[in-house]
Amino acid sequence: MSEINNNQSTSLEKVFEERARQVLSSEPILSAREVEVQFTLRGQKLNAIRRCSLDLYDGETLAIVGESGSGKSVFTKTFVGMLDKNGSITGGSIIYDGKNLAKFKTEAEWRTIRGKKIAMVTQDPMTSLNPLKTVGRQIQETIELNQGLRGKAAKAETIKLLELVGIQDPERRYSQYPHEFSGGMRQRVVIAIAVACNPQILICDEPTTALDVTIQAQILDLIRKLQREKHMTIIYITHDLGVVANVADRVAVMYGGQIIEIGMANEIFFHPKHPYTWALLSAMPQLGVKGQKLPAIDGTPPNLFNKIKGDSFAPRNRKALNIDFIEEPPMFDVTPTHQAKTWMLDQRAPQLEQPIDVSALSRKMNEAQPSVGDMVHPHQKPDREPLVEVKDLQITFGSGRKKFVAVDDVNFTIYKGETFSLVGESGSGKTTIGRALVRINPTTNGEILYRGQRVNGKISKEQDENVIRKCQMIFQDPMASLNERAKVDYIVSEGLYNFHLYKDEHDRQDKVKKALEEVGLLPEFSSRFPHEFSGGQRQRIGIARSLIMEPEFIVADEPISALDVSIRAQVLNLLNDLKKNRGLTYLFIAHDLSVVRFISDRIAVIHKGRIVELAEAEELFRHPLHPYTKALLSAVPNPNPYLEREKKLLVYDPSVHDYSVDKPVWTEIIPDHFVYGNERELDQYRKELQ
Repeated sequence: MSEINNNQSTSLEKVFEERARQVLSSEPILSAREVEVQFTLRGQKLNAIRRCSLDLYDGETLAIVGESGSGKSVFTKTFVGMLDKNGSITGGSIIYDGKNLAKFKTEAEWRTIRGKKIAMVTQDPMTSLNPLKTVGRQIQETIELNQGLRGKAAKAETIKLLELVGIQDPERRYSQYPHEFSGGMRQRVVIAIAVACNPQILICDEPTTALDVTIQAQILDLIRKLQREKHMTIIYITHDLGVVANVADRVAVMYGGQIIEIGMANEIFFHPKHPYTWALLSAMPQLGVKGQKLPAIDGTPPNLFNKIKGDSFAPRNRKALNIDFIEEPPMFDVTPTHQAKTWMLDQRAPQLEQPIDVSALSRKMNEAQPSVGDMVHPHQKPDREPLVEVKDLQITFGSGRKKFVAVDDVNFTIYKGETFSLVGESGSGKTTIGRALVRINPTTNGEILYRGQRVNGKISKEQDENVIRKCQMIFQDPMASLNERAKVDYIVSEGLYNFHLYKDEHDRQDKVKKALEEVGLLPEFSSRFPHEFSGGQRQRIGIARSLIMEPEFIVADEPISALDVSIRAQVLNLLNDLKKNRGLTYLFIAHDLSVVRFISDRIAVIHKGRIVELAEAEELFRHPLHPYTKALLSAVPNPNPYLEREKKLLVYDPSVHDYSVDKPVWTEIIPDHFVYGNERELDQYRKELQ
């Protein structure tokens, strides 16, 4: 490709070419043909998988991408017999090892395949592990069942496997329980259980979705290493296209229960042909322009209870042809390894230009991000108005020997009208600070000022009510934060009821209607329950619940971490629109730096309860100083498969700091750029800036 200039990228291009030749010259180890899966729900038939076909080749890594509900997990569960009881394969064949898995009926038949030949790593490791058994015992049981080892030999193999998946001090960890492990460590244990069976095919279902970018990068490296050592074929199920760029040889894009495009990773990223693939790539925050809206996908995925007519993506496709609404398109060949299911590839269709150039845009990620006009951030204005001030904040949990300092000596100011982001790994204290700002978490020391008045500790009832009204919070998990037994009308109205902020019932209903419309939901949704909505819609309900109080400051705690890339774009656009229209100020909490860069005015990086660096968003990306900031930035996924695989992952080692004599201080090293370090480190940072 002409845009690839350096030797590394050219060699990676040759790797894809070689893999493509292998695909074309070899027989598949698993071949699914015209697979159909149906679920019976409340007496209705839901067609979850509609005539889906796929070939899987020895030693390859195939990524399956698409929005929630597209059928990614359901399709791959048919390979291991893990469909829910109300679901069944109603058509097609799945040929593996000379057998048709679609015809398997008994658990005894599936036990000859599941684990031994095809294993699965699920999304949430905590639900996959038994909380009452030690981690070592759970892995050892799998080894005894599948490798025929017993006693000391099985335990020795377990410890060896723990070491293989990167768990330090495996002898001690063997006797610990799942709750004693971090999220990333639990995911490593689940992977260890899966590979203990020595499977030929390993299915990884969203293995890194809930993990920080640094832990995510480590898990991806681990799976790649295990694949080489054990010669496995890997299927990745994910909605994160950055992960896909990192790991995949081939990519299958699913929508509405079908594979609508499949090809080598470089073909899908650089030359996508289906409008849905275009839309997914366009919606990535990494490729967005600050100050402009991200291209979001209009509408919602198709209702699979209904019979789909024509192209299932047509109702959401602004460039749909008339035939898209009438007849389902066939799978067209683009190259011998690249096919797409769209009428756009028919010879009679008008020629449309690809709307996104991933290669060109992804290279600009390392440069200053473009912005619209001469944007002046609120913190740069001469008449800037401090809205929230945090001074010497300390938050502790427990007491005595069990006392834990979660946040220590934190200082920052959020100015009216800005989006101030707080980033760091899980357990760094981000959410603890956010909850303290809205008086959910008590503080131990320091001050939190809102409009110049102290709002932490004991304050008057009147001031407490004012903070609750003016400072709202959007929570990370909309399903956990919404009352599942209450209708949307009550959920959104709760603040109105608590503070009597309506004249009469008609006024209350008007306010609910206005709040729902403002977040892009229909007024008739007010009579529904939370479980009747998608993840993105539930998050909008949470935002509406905050807005109805007419706040001026909102703490958004990981509001998009569990959402698909297309729905993320919708929610980010909504937050930016609300900020502009209502004059809102945000504290945006996240671990995804690509999102933070797109939405933020300023970014503070926090590590183990202490802010280590704070700067304007573009300044932080251009000139990161603290080694922890550099480690976080090195792990940000790039949606270009060539650049993503070239990047060097930096691992932060706290032992690089020697604070025994030369003590660290919080310093404004250049205007508006703060960093935590001692005099020796600060001298080094000044040289870097020069």
